[in-house]
Amino acid sequence: MADQERILPELLSKHQTQILESWSAEQLRNRRPGKAGISEEDLRGQCRDFLNALQEASQDDPSDDLQSPIWERARDILTDISREQSKHGASPSDIATFVFSLKQILFQLLQTEIGKRPEVFAREIWTTTLILDRLGLFTTQVALKIREEVIARQQSEMLELSTPVVKLWDGVLALPLIGTLDSERTQVVMESLLEEIVRTGAGIAIIDITGVPTVDTLVAQHLLKTVAAARLMGAECIISGIRPQIAATIVHLGVDLGDVSTKATLADAFAIALRRNNLVVTRTTPAARRQSAE
Repeated sequence: MADQERILPELLSKHQTQILESWSAEQLRNRRPGKAGISEEDLRGQCRDFLNALQEASQDDPSDDLQSPIWERARDILTDISREQSKHGASPSDIATFVFSLKQILFQLLQTEIGKRPEVFAREIWTTTLILDRLGLFTTQVALKIREEVIARQQSEMLELSTPVVKLWDGVLALPLIGTLDSERTQVVMESLLEEIVRTGAGIAIIDITGVPTVDTLVAQHLLKTVAAARLMGAECIISGIRPQIAATIVHLGVDLGDVSTKATLADAFAIALRRNNLVVTRTTPAARRQSAE
């Protein structure tokens, strides 16, 4: 290993305390106004852990091959830092700045140590730049992946919240749908409905599509799949919310809903469900209401 190749790790080891103090202070200065973020103690801990990993990896492998097993600890530490800072609202660029802000501090120390040896200084600057640039880009990739995971989880949670199964009566469930019904949402709808059928033992499920803006062939197929799955669980489905425009569209597309009962409103569908359960709703007289109250 050539002398110039060991300058960076020796520099990190020799001036660790100075680098840590300067770098931590730089991180605190770059913190967004009014944004609490992680504590100063935790920030110093992150800086210290990364500097130790950087020193060890650059000692054993001074190249910029960050996929080498030697750089695994440094990658793991940056992954943890990216995850922790993301939890506190840091953007991918903020997290990359965590690494990039180390450049100026190291460059100044290199200038002091080997500034009078231009060729060695140029090589060390280049090597250090490559390492920190690639580490910074690595944090950006990790931060973006974490953000994608959060977005995917939130979308999944929103799908579950947007497909509530409501118990209208003993043995009668209602599933009001709002918005577009695609394949992913159909799966969530189906799972939610089947789970509630099993839990309550309901024999009738009303699928209300009043809030579905359009019904095309694909949406109709999704509805029929849900109806078929419910039947396998022993429950019959009634589709309500069939507006004139939707009825015309279904006829125009030639979609066959088979023997699935359909109604214009949820109230009409509920009335059918009650009759199938041998139940009736009657209007009481004022005298009967007073007697019942007594």
